[in-house]
Amino acid sequence: MKQSTLLENRYFLYATEFFSGMSVMAVELGASRLMAPYFSSSQIVWTVIIGVIMIALAIGSLWGGRMADKDPDPSRLYLRLLIAAVWICLIPFLGRFLILGISLLLAIFITQNLLIWAALFTCLVIFAFPCVLLGTVTPSLVKYTTQSLTNNGKTMGELSALNTIGSIIGTFLPTFVTIPAVGTAASFLIFSGVLLAIALVYFFSIRKRLLICLAALVIFNLMVIATPFISFAFWEKDVMLEDESIYNYLQVKEDEDSVMLSTNVMFGVQSILMKHDTLTGMYYDYALAAPLMASHTPPHILILGMGTGTFAKSCTEYFPDASIEGVEIDQKIADLAVKYFELPENVTVSVYDGRSYLRNSKQSYDVIMVDAYQDITIPFQMSSIEFFREVSSHLTENGIMVVNMNMRSTKENSINDYLCDTIHAVFPYVYTAPVKGGTNCEVFAAKSGDALFRFEENRSKLSDPKLSSMMNTVAAQLKPWEGEGRILTDDKAPVELLGMKVLDEMIGEEIDYYRKAYLGNLLK
Repeated sequence: MKQSTLLENRYFLYATEFFSGMSVMAVELGASRLMAPYFSSSQIVWTVIIGVIMIALAIGSLWGGRMADKDPDPSRLYLRLLIAAVWICLIPFLGRFLILGISLLLAIFITQNLLIWAALFTCLVIFAFPCVLLGTVTPSLVKYTTQSLTNNGKTMGELSALNTIGSIIGTFLPTFVTIPAVGTAASFLIFSGVLLAIALVYFFSIRKRLLICLAALVIFNLMVIATPFISFAFWEKDVMLEDESIYNYLQVKEDEDSVMLSTNVMFGVQSILMKHDTLTGMYYDYALAAPLMASHTPPHILILGMGTGTFAKSCTEYFPDASIEGVEIDQKIADLAVKYFELPENVTVSVYDGRSYLRNSKQSYDVIMVDAYQDITIPFQMSSIEFFREVSSHLTENGIMVVNMNMRSTKENSINDYLCDTIHAVFPYVYTAPVKGGTNCEVFAAKSGDALFRFEENRSKLSDPKLSSMMNTVAAQLKPWEGEGRILTDDKAPVELLGMKVLDEMIGEEIDYYRKAYLGNLLK
């Protein structure tokens, strides 16, 4: 087939437009999933990704239009598509190393807003270039498909519509099909393969640049072979499972003492199963004070953000007659609870958003645990005064809400200060208990002023020495909270920005020693 014959086939040119639009959105969705295990999936990270990709597309559109006018050879466009395809297929293999390298380098020199800067530079290095190349497609195709001034509006409209339809499909397909089914890495390879196929069809039809095409095919196939063996947390050992769901990156790791679930490779453990002890040594143990503060025995307990059931399992062991319900938005995490974490059969699990579950439930509970906050990924709809009012309406008169907050700060006006003030605006009695040896803080909220009295009375009756010792620790840490009116609402809850400030503080404390040592060596 001659070059002119292929270009006269509008269906081929329209397919180029359609699949390039699809690939842009697939790259954008893939970018969020590739970065989430390291930077979280907060609104801040999404803003950076969208902003960088939109700027890259704009630059590509300007550059592509000028290139098409200067040299209308379509081989240049399809060479750009070939390069974009190769770049995209390299992302899952090299992207993880670049993310860590960029983050560590910036951490040496930047002390404020590290998350924003690291996410921004990561996006620029990894994702901007292929999006610039894909941005050149539409203006180039307008040049090749417009035959006269009488039909250029119609042609432009058709190309724009195809690009938009492709973008729509490229939005839904990774989220609901490819990423849950085969993962982020394979999704990048799928859409890279589509672009590669289009470029190869073109160059094979004109019998030019075949060596470049062969090299691209070799690189693509090498990435297909190598990528499945690269872990998000490639430095970790003893990883039993790495998987992805619609909502999370999932990692199950085992050592001689425990099995742990992490949904973020940078920010700790979300659930844990102890092999040789009933207590975890973590915030879950502190939360066991909540059933002792409630008046009803056995308690009816609801866990919002159940994870794999660490708190639920502890409650079944120490309060065997308790009725326990768990709500977890991620079906795959709920499945892991049974497969790896020995979730008791008598714990009822609902796969649902926590706030929506409360809105549709008519049950009342003696204890409601809110454990849906993961590092900076704090769902704003579960941090507002409206949410805590919903929780309050589902508690019995002497019921207790316990909230796990995991970003404790030494500075004023932190995210936890806002959350505690918001809770205090709903519950007149609020007590905080910082967890020793970590950044977590347990917050206990009650409608009744008798909660601490019941806690003292019930813990004095405990027969298990380890639980009794743990509750003594909690009692020593409990402090009443006095609100200062810092209220989060459904309309205004800047949890990402507040969380980012604490994250900067936490990271700064960890790397300050190494930063000073490194800069000191540079100045010698």
